[in-house]
Amino acid sequence: MKILKVTGLALLALFVLTSCGSKKKSAGTGWNYNDPNWGGFEVSEYNEQPTSPGLVFIEGGAFTMGYVTDDSRFQWNNTAHQVTVSSFYLDECEVSNVMYREFTYWMQRAYGEEYPERVADIYPDTNAWRDKLAWRESFVDHYFTSPVYDEYPVVGVSWEQANKYCTWRTDRVNEKILVDMGVIVLDQTDLRGETAFQTDVYLAGQYRGESKTELTNLDPAAGGEPRQVRREDGILQPNYRLPTEAEWEFAALGQIGSTFDERQVEHKTYPWAGHSLRSANKAYYGQFLANFKRSRGDAMGIAGNLNDAWDYTAPVKWYFPNDYGLYHMAGNVAEWCMDVFRKDVDPVGGEDLNPFRGNIYKAPVYVDDEIAINDTTGGIEYKNEDVDLNRRNYRQANNVNYLDGDYASNIYDYDGQSAITEWVNNSDEEDEEEGGGEEEEGGSTLDNPDSVTNMMYRRNTPRQSDVTSLTDNKVRVVKGGSWKDRSYWMQAGTRRFYDQDKSTSWIGFRCAMDRLGSRSGR
Repeated sequence: MKILKVTGLALLALFVLTSCGSKKKSAGTGWNYNDPNWGGFEVSEYNEQPTSPGLVFIEGGAFTMGYVTDDSRFQWNNTAHQVTVSSFYLDECEVSNVMYREFTYWMQRAYGEEYPERVADIYPDTNAWRDKLAWRESFVDHYFTSPVYDEYPVVGVSWEQANKYCTWRTDRVNEKILVDMGVIVLDQTDLRGETAFQTDVYLAGQYRGESKTELTNLDPAAGGEPRQVRREDGILQPNYRLPTEAEWEFAALGQIGSTFDERQVEHKTYPWAGHSLRSANKAYYGQFLANFKRSRGDAMGIAGNLNDAWDYTAPVKWYFPNDYGLYHMAGNVAEWCMDVFRKDVDPVGGEDLNPFRGNIYKAPVYVDDEIAINDTTGGIEYKNEDVDLNRRNYRQANNVNYLDGDYASNIYDYDGQSAITEWVNNSDEEDEEEGGGEEEEGGSTLDNPDSVTNMMYRRNTPRQSDVTSLTDNKVRVVKGGSWKDRSYWMQAGTRRFYDQDKSTSWIGFRCAMDRLGSRSGR
């Protein structure tokens, strides 16, 4: 597959050529594009998305998501079902210690003085390595900081921290594009707080760093004043983010290597062909294809013949990649996904094209017709969209509980009450008794997904002390096996969950990005 790659300088040259004299005409009106004499409506001729650093193009398609073998744990929380995943980008390998250290270093320099809140909670929890009956203090002291472990996957990072890394990475990539184009000045000697580049702040017209050569504004009413880069120019990249569960599993299977025309020759169990964890290649026959725990007490094999060669984590590019060129989609560390966890991954009425649970629709906050900057983060301030929306496709901002945990999903009338809404509206009192905090403005917990979720998933509330659950709206999907897991977890269809604000020594992450435009990449 051939992916177009364009440097920042080439983008600038292309844009200048587009803006200065292109007489492409509108198919609808016949007016000239990019012509001040015809109103100056600008149309960029750059119409392909370049591949951002670290990413691999994943050509999408239909696939069978879920288990293809027996569920040995009898959880049945990912039964086989067919879905389609659009083309997207995914990191070639797990985010490494050195990549994450770059993040913490940069954030400390930029925000440590003026916005310490942005820095206080981004560092990995190195104590995650500790175990009550194991000696791992060398990992606590050295794993994240020693250059010996630079190319090993970062661990001890929560789902929330991983998302902050994605935001920072987006900003640095887009900043470099604009620096290479000569649009803004890279001044690292005075990198402080509000002058630090943030993509959403720049696009909102509130970037406070130093500009250099802005673009020509072809609007005759602008009076010759230049303008900054806009989304319509096709220059800035979409956000880095965590992959959805469907995207992760699709990419892990790498079935692009086992198709003929529209026939799937083999539905893989693992990220590689075959039904074994050892290589069938004659040159590497019998070698392990992932870093995992073979059995109790056997984490790496016998001296002189180490089976997978690693007891804990391995470098992020150690074993053979799958057919997409992705490393460690089984073993090494399990990985965070965007999705909120539910046992039923395919609810009745659920979406079969790019399925995802966790949508909370946001909109910028405006003050006096200007987008507000958050005093704590220095970034754009966002709020949930209004709840009572006169729409057909969604009616509220927070849709995490839709078809599983929301009011409409519940079939029980708890404690013989005359209406379920009575239980819901009283559940805030229980939350306050348990330290759940104050009720949000508006009064009704129908708008509070965490309270409504308690109707189906609760952790020992006074109203039903015999019902327990580990599921709530702050539990996220974890995919892939890790260094401490048995072979069962190497299957791409297996899934687990973990609290989004907690971290562990066996969960890492990699970033994804939306693919804009053509899906084939050719």
